[in-house]
Amino acid sequence: MEKFFSDCVNDTEKIAFDFANKLKADDVILYRGEMGAGKTYFTKGIAKAFGIEDEVTSPTFALINEYYGKINIFHFDLFRISSFDELYSIGFFDYFGRNGVLCIEWSENINFEVDYPESVYLVSINKSGETSREIIIEKVK
Repeated sequence: MEKFFSDCVNDTEKIAFDFANKLKADDVILYRGEMGAGKTYFTKGIAKAFGIEDEVTSPTFALINEYYGKINIFHFDLFRISSFDELYSIGFFDYFGRNGVLCIEWSENINFEVDYPESVYLVSINKSGETSREIIIEKVK
C-alpha cells in the first residue's frame, strides 16, 4: 500500500502520471471516492503518461470513454450499474484483452466477483480539505 497527499489537481495528476509507469495492458484500476474526489483527474494523469492527447472527461453519461495511446484507456463510470447482467449488457467484458487499462469509477457498485485478466489496483481518493486529497494505492490482485 502506498499513500500520497495532493494539495491540488496538478498534484493528483502527477501522482497518477508516476503510478502509470507500473501499469501494463489489461491492468484494472478500481476507484473509490465520493463525487468530486478527483477520480477523473487521476485518469487524466495516467492518460498523459500513455501519450494520450485527447481531453479526458468523466464518463458519467456515456458510461465509457475510450482513449487511444501507447496503452489505451477504457474509462468506465459504473454509478448506475447494480448487477452482473447490467455490466454484461454494456459490453464491459469485451474490453478485456484490448491493449488497455480499465479505469473504473464507482467500482464499489460491482459488489460481485469479476475475474480480471491481469493486475488489479484499488485507488482510494479521500477529500481531506477543499482541494487537498489523500490518495491510497493498493495492489489487490
